[in-house]
Amino acid sequence: MGQQELRLVREAGGRRWPALRPDQTHFFPMLEEDFAIRAAQNWNLFGPVRYVARFHVETGFLSRYSTRSFGGSAAPMLWVAAEELDEFNAHIVGSIEVVHEFRIGKTAVG
Repeated sequence: MGQQELRLVREAGGRRWPALRPDQTHFFPMLEEDFAIRAAQNWNLFGPVRYVARFHVETGFLSRYSTRSFGGSAAPMLWVAAEELDEFNAHIVGSIEVVHEFRIGKTAVG
């Protein structure tokens, strides 16, 4: 995620992902930290400062979602439809925490 998304997560007390932009049809939480790190380092989606977050969701609730790969990668992600994000957020256990920070062009922190 980028700085704007992190600000919104923090404004929600670290308990909810913010609403998606109108052009986003799905929320794609990555299931492998190593892949999330590579994405944050290499994908130019979030600006010059990028974060990898960790969060937990009730296991029983997650069974409703299939995992898929994106962009030719074998790394699994959940595909959560934008209209289901509020319900998804209601099943987050604990807080969303930043576990890595990357400043593009500088050394990684995390």
